Amino acid sequence: MTFLRQHLSDYKAIASLGLPILVGQLGSIVVGFADNIMVGHYSTAALASASFVNNLFNIVFFCCIGFTYGITPLVGALFSQGSRNRIGALLRTAIRLNIAFSLALTAIMTVLYFHIDKLGQPPELLPLIRPYYLIYLAGIVPVSLFNAFAQWSYGIKNTSMPMWIVLSANAVNIAGNYMLIYGNFGFPELGLNGAGISTLVARLICPCTIILIFFFNRKYSDYRQGFRRARPNREQTRLVWSTSIPVSMQMTFESGSFSAAGIMAGWIGTVSLAAFQVIVIVGMFGFCLYYAVGAAVAVLVANEHGRGSTPGMRRVAWSGYHVMLAVSVCSSLLFALSGRHLMALFSEDTAVISLGATLIVPLILYQLGDATQITFANALRGTSKVMPMLWIAFVSYVIVGLPATYLLAFTAGLSTYGIILSFSVSLFTAGALFLLFFLRETRVRM
Repeated sequence: MTFLRQHLSDYKAIASLGLPILVGQLGSIVVGFADNIMVGHYSTAALASASFVNNLFNIVFFCCIGFTYGITPLVGALFSQGSRNRIGALLRTAIRLNIAFSLALTAIMTVLYFHIDKLGQPPELLPLIRPYYLIYLAGIVPVSLFNAFAQWSYGIKNTSMPMWIVLSANAVNIAGNYMLIYGNFGFPELGLNGAGISTLVARLICPCTIILIFFFNRKYSDYRQGFRRARPNREQTRLVWSTSIPVSMQMTFESGSFSAAGIMAGWIGTVSLAAFQVIVIVGMFGFCLYYAVGAAVAVLVANEHGRGSTPGMRRVAWSGYHVMLAVSVCSSLLFALSGRHLMALFSEDTAVISLGATLIVPLILYQLGDATQITFANALRGTSKVMPMLWIAFVSYVIVGLPATYLLAFTAGLSTYGIILSFSVSLFTAGALFLLFFLRETRVRM
């Protein structure tokens, strides 16, 4: 009973903060499912091309989103102290840095576009890949801008506002897919490019909406006042940068290892690449559930950090892990019982479905590792002591993960099965290291 009473209030707080994030993430899953179902039924070549571009840009988008994550613990700590004007000033600094950061990434990806034929993908896919790539390129800055404002909203414990924006944009995205991929309601049939255009429109809607709410809703007048009065501040810029860049690099290394795995799947062939895309989008169901809980853990740990409570930070993290374990069991059961049926939604190609079905076991194996690393990465983020995240991710995903992917897929001859199996190696390594450093950071110092 003592154990239950100790954690019950944390469970409720995690559910209260995490549920709107979860709903928004589930909305994104629905859009991801709709995108891939429509593209997959359009053609296997379109699905394989989408897999390559999506996995390549996942590195960039996770890099941008990770950079915005540096705001959350800072806002959360200030919110627990009631410093609304300071939060507004901090947000302005963060917006400026995020725009500059996303523009730099856009420039890098523009250069890569001119060398895309050197990445070893099937030559017949390049005419589909190139225009779809350019459409995705235009979405980098909007994604960064929206997520910067969304992290501010999470930090002040308003997780429902970004949720409604994302759900509305997702509805536009699905409608756009239906009209533009197949040419319904008099629109041109654009195939894969139609999916890209509707996604871009949704990505533009999100930042425009949240910016309008921030500047015109009276509820946020104190934050606006701090935002408008803020002047360039070197110390504040340094603070935001120092909390943002390690998280960004952590997510870049993680998503980069998955994207590199997608490139290796393309080396095997078009069917392998399409099956890889199917397994990744199905696996995103688990990731989005874990992300919602993890985001709530980061905010609540940041609140305890703002109060100076080391025991509180540990208690929240363990409560979050209890919730995360329950969620990972549920997602694993879903994959075990319905994985093949879910995969059949994305393609009519029997070769793709058959290969995807063989990947369910390694998909289930890495769920616990993913749940563990997301919990304690976010707990560590909540402490604002994020520098270890950079090298933990580098070791786990680059030093350990990438060689494991190649060795299992090609040296051990496990092919696509080995690629998915290698995710367990990197994720469990990351989970153990994040846990170790969170416990070290929150130990009571005499």
